[in-house]
Order: sequence, then structure tokens, then C-alpha cells
Amino acid sequence: MTHNELANALLQACQRRGIMLATAESCTGGMIIAALTDIAGSSAVIDRGFITYSNEAKMDMLGVSAATLGAHGAVSRETAIEMAAGALARSRA
Repeated sequence: MTHNELANALLQACQRRGIMLATAESCTGGMIIAALTDIAGSSAVIDRGFITYSNEAKMDMLGVSAATLGAHGAVSRETAIEMAAGALARSRA
């Protein structure tokens, strides 16, 4: 399955279920939200995308704690969980 096919399948599944999406990205630099929003009609299920490359952006935009970043680093399961929770709390997803 290509990236475009995968993005299309995700958008269709979300639309069928009435689910809105928000993304929280760091080192991908917005490539995930770009792949999704490149598809016509994606606005029906995409609410917003957060691109938080720096630790400061993760804290300011998504509420990731400095303690988590200090203890586990930016590229960690713990930080990813806080990023996802922050995106959900700050969107209609």
C-alpha cells in the first residue's frame, strides 16, 4: 500500500465513523498532516495539525511537561503520549 493509499484509507475510515483527526508531529516536520491534507475532501475529517519540532513548542503548544522531556527526551514513548493527549485536548478530534 502506498502512502497516498494509506492516507486515503485513513480518511475514509474516519469519515465513515464520524471521527475528526488532529496530528502532533515533531521530527516528521508536518509530513503526516501534509499527506492527509493533500487529499481532496480531507477537511471533512481533519481538524488541525501541530508541528512541534522544538521542546519549547512541545511544552507551549501541547502541554508536554518539562519533567517528561528531561527524564525521557523528545523522542520517547512518554513524550509521544503527552503530545497525543495535548493534541486531543486542544482540538475537536
